[in-house]
Parts: sequence; C-alpha cells; structure tokens
Amino acid sequence: MRSGVAHEGFRLVVTGGGTGGHTYPALTAVRTLEARLHASGRGLDVLWIGTPDGLEARVAPAEGIPFTTVATGKIRRSSNPLKMVSPANVKDMARVPLGVAQARKIISDFRPDVVLATGGYVAVPAGLAARMCHRPLVLHEQTVRLGLANRKLAGSAARIAVSSDSSLPLLPDSVRGIAVVTGNPIRPEVLTGQADKAVTTLGLHGFDRRLPTVYVTGGAQGAQQINEVVRDALPWLLSHANVIHQCGPANFEDLQRHARSLPIELAARYHLAGFVGPELPDVLALADVVVSRSGAGTLAELTALGKPAVFVPLASSAGNEQAHNARHLEDAGAAVALLGEVTAERLRDAVGPLLTDPAHREAMARRARAHGRPDAADRLVDVILAAASG
Repeated sequence: MRSGVAHEGFRLVVTGGGTGGHTYPALTAVRTLEARLHASGRGLDVLWIGTPDGLEARVAPAEGIPFTTVATGKIRRSSNPLKMVSPANVKDMARVPLGVAQARKIISDFRPDVVLATGGYVAVPAGLAARMCHRPLVLHEQTVRLGLANRKLAGSAARIAVSSDSSLPLLPDSVRGIAVVTGNPIRPEVLTGQADKAVTTLGLHGFDRRLPTVYVTGGAQGAQQINEVVRDALPWLLSHANVIHQCGPANFEDLQRHARSLPIELAARYHLAGFVGPELPDVLALADVVVSRSGAGTLAELTALGKPAVFVPLASSAGNEQAHNARHLEDAGAAVALLGEVTAERLRDAVGPLLTDPAHREAMARRARAHGRPDAADRLVDVILAAASG
C-alpha cells in the first residue's frame, strides 16, 4: 500500500463509512487506484478517516489501510423540524467543530493529493477540512439522490461522482457542472461467478436445473420481513423454482424447522444458509431472479450482472433511500418494487411472471443490464486523478 519513493507516490485520504454502502465502494476505489498507479510504476499512500464503531473501523485495518478517527455528530432525522432540535442532536452537532479541527490537523499533516468522501456522518468533518486545507475533494454518491453528508459537502467539492444519470437533475444548479456519472463501484469478484461452482460448493444436487433459481437475501444479518413472507410463500415458490435463501444467522434455526415440514421433493430444491460469504459471486451467477433489499450496493451489483430482481426496500433506510432506489429501477422496467405492506400473496404476484415467463425474465434482465456500470470503479479513479491534476 505504501509507496517506496515518496515523490512518486499518490497520496489519498478516504473518508466515509458507517455502513457497507459507504465503505465497500471506497475500498474498491482504493484497490482500483492502487492497481492503476502500480501499472505506471507509482505507489499509493492511503489514510482512511472513519468512526471507531462503523464498519470501516474493521474493514480498513483488515485490508492493511492505515486508519484514524475523528469526532462526529449523527443527525437523527424527523419530518417534524422541532424534533430535529432534540437534546441528542444538539449534543452531537456540538461535536462537529471538534471533528473538523481534528480532521484539519490530519489532512494538513498528511497532505493528500485528493480527499475522497463516500458519505456517512464522518465524511462531513473530513470533507470540510479538505476545503480548509485547499485539497481537492471528490464526493461519491451511491444512491439516486444526494445523501445528507454529501449535500452538506457539495459546495466544497472539486468533483461530484454520481451513480446514475437520473441523479443529475436532482443536484443543485450550482454544482451540476462538476458532476460526473461514474456508477457505484462494485467488488470485481462479483462479476466472476460460475453457476456450476455454486452447485458443487453448496451441494445443491437436489436442484432441478430445468427450473429457474431464486436467490433470497436480506443482507448479512438477514431481514425478518423478507424471511417471513418467503417462509409463507415457500411451498408455492418451490413448485416453480429452486431457492437459495440467505436468512441471517439469528433466523436459521426457525426456518430450518419450517423447512422440515416441506414435502421431500420440494425440500430438495431449498437451500437455507445463515450467511453467504466467498461463494456469493457463484450464487449470483446461478440465480435467475433475486429477492432482496434495495441498498445502493445491491442495485449496483445486480444491474452490473443484469439480474431481474424483486426489491423489498428497508422502510427505515436513511431518507427512504431504498424505496427511491427500487422505484427508480421499477420505472425503467428493470425490477419490481414491493412497497408498503408485503405479504406472501404480493410476493407471489411479483415473482410469478418472472418464473413462468422466460421471455419476460430476459427482457427485465436486459433492462437491468442497461442500468449497470461494471466499470464504475475505473470511472471513479479517472475522476480522482483528474481532480488531483486540477
């Protein structure tokens, strides 16, 4: 990671995190930039500014990236402006100036060529400090609409990288001229999956390969809402498809008990997993349809792969982002969005046409692929290097 020759090294401060949606695109951008520089004989010096309790605090050190923290203030949102002035918000907002002072010292000492901010509360102090230290700030936005942190920083940015063409008209007029559509960087291994490998690795020998395969996931922790509607729809689902169900470790035993009551020929087509790890690219390669949440990272991966999807947005996501993401793809005919109360019957109505009509499934896959940007990490690296050279 560190450059052997100081004057040849590119210096990057990365800030952002809290969740995987902000952390993994930053990590992918770092790896892609490192490879690009290495190919031209240059090294990369990186410093990640994050929060001590966000996902980035585990990911960056595990990847060998130097990591430091600053004070941050989390804004608890409410549609009622009076509730925004809560004691907790006021207390947290008082921490922001301290975080800015800390970030200013870090950036002043490190002297980066560029500061890359990918969102989350921690990006605000580091992004403001970049401006104070006269360092180019590149914002990356994963969702259709600018998140709260990036909205605060937009006026300080040299470039704003967005993930979708439809983000451009939503930007303030004053910053539209510095916006570039890059897409949302995805882990390169996601694109290299092999369907047959999933069958071997997971022992899916009871699957009927003449039937489509559905991959159900609620993210690493699982999602109670998705698990329950899939459980209730399971006999019907398994009569039309094979199902790989990533349910989260806490829900595994309950669902396993339920699966024991299935007729044996249907049970053979059901693979339940608490967690899907390194085998995920192969599982996605095998899947004909995906049922999942609609976080920005998930959308980026599924569109890059051209996978028809039925999205069940997380209702409590920040700024209702997941519903906006899902609706955006549904409007383009590239997915189905299940908003509001989701029942087994509604899930059947959404998934049914995709399982029974291969032409419909292929048409949706084609439209999803049209929204995919598998080269997003390279495009973001182009923006970072352009910002460094003015």
